[in-house]
Amino acid sequence: MLPLSHALAQAPAFNAGLLLSLSLIMALGPQNAHVLRMGLRGQHLWLTIGLCILSDVLFIGMSIFGLGQLGGLSDTIRNALVGGGILFLLVYGAQAFARFRSGAAAAMSQANASDEAVMTRRQAILAALAFSWLNPHVWLDTAVLLGTASLAWGQPGNAVFGVGAATGSVIWFTGLGVCLLCLGPRLRRPGVWRALDALVALLMWGTALVLGLGLLGL
Repeated sequence: MLPLSHALAQAPAFNAGLLLSLSLIMALGPQNAHVLRMGLRGQHLWLTIGLCILSDVLFIGMSIFGLGQLGGLSDTIRNALVGGGILFLLVYGAQAFARFRSGAAAAMSQANASDEAVMTRRQAILAALAFSWLNPHVWLDTAVLLGTASLAWGQPGNAVFGVGAATGSVIWFTGLGVCLLCLGPRLRRPGVWRALDALVALLMWGTALVLGLGLLGL
C-alpha cells in the first residue's frame, strides 16, 4: 500500500488527467450522440456505455504508454484515420437527416419502437465499437493529446495521470447513463426525437467539414 505522503504527491497528476479527460469527453461528439440515442431508444444502454468506457481506457493506455512516448501518430496514419472518420461521419449524418426529413424517428417513438427498429445485441456492440474506434476525435484528441500531456508528469506520474483520465471517462458515461434512465421516459416525445436527429446530422456533418478542411490544410 502506498504511503499517504506518496499518494498525496501524485494527486495533482490524477486531477490533471481527470479534468483533461472530462473536458475532452463532455463535448457533444459522435460517441456521446450515439449514447444519447441508445438511451432514448431504451436499447442496450449499459452495454453501449460499458464498451465506450472500455474503448476509452484502451485508448488512454495506448496514449500514455505508446503514442505519447513515440511523439504521436505518423502523418500517413493520421490522414488515413481522418479520411475514414470523415466517410463514417458523412454516412451517419445522412442517415440521421433522412430520419429527420421522413419523421421516422417520431413514428418510432409513437409506436414505442417497433420490432423492425429494435437493435440486436450484436448490432449494438458493433455500433458502439464503430463510434469509439472510427471516431477521429478519439484518435487525434484523446489518444495523442492525453499521451503528450502525460509526459509532463514523468514516471510514475504519467500512469497516475492515465488513471485519472480513465476515471473521468467512467464518471462521465456512468452519469450520462443514469440521467438517461431518469429522464428517458420524459424525453421520448416525437419532437425530441426529430430535434435529436437534426442535431446529430448537423453535428456529424460539421465535424466532417472541420476534419476535411484540416486534412486539406485550410
